Amino acid sequence: MKRSLAILVSALSISAMTVPMTLPVWAEAADTKEEASDTQDLEDGVYIVDFNTDSSMFHTNEACEGKGQLTVEDGKMTLHISLVSKNIVNLFPGLAEDAQKDDAELLQPTTDTVTYKDGLSDEVYGFDVPVEALDQDFDLAIIGTKGKWYDHIVSVSNPEEMNDDNKLPVEVAEDEAEDTENAAEDTEDAE
Repeated sequence: MKRSLAILVSALSISAMTVPMTLPVWAEAADTKEEASDTQDLEDGVYIVDFNTDSSMFHTNEACEGKGQLTVEDGKMTLHISLVSKNIVNLFPGLAEDAQKDDAELLQPTTDTVTYKDGLSDEVYGFDVPVEALDQDFDLAIIGTKGKWYDHIVSVSNPEEMNDDNKLPVEVAEDEAEDTENAAEDTEDAE
């Protein structure tokens, strides 16, 4: 009888200790949901945001310190990210399997010039990625120069209105597809 009573008291003590610990977690989750819904109502404008990715191999250029530029226009969000090189040649908002279909609309690169803290600059590829919601994971497939597609999960968070103090050290040129088309037209005109 004493043993049963001791087990019961122990069980009650353990449950009493865990309940107060879980209540703040519930409250924290509710606060996070409220914050997420608040960020969905961004006014039209340009924001600096965190670009979160599941890979150490696919991320923004070190000069951008994990940030991207989010443009909100008529309630639609587009994220511009500058990558570390020109080795990723296309992105696809979705899964790699879908990116390989004939009717898949691949995101074309821009040539971005990033300037590092030491003053040196480099040309890298950048991409304009449609964003449906902040603080929510979404699929983004990439293909590199070797021709293999990879799936990644990314998210965008912590929007801050862009100003002179937080502006990214990036200059964006025209996208590569336009450059290629223009070069082809120039060649035809020359003939």
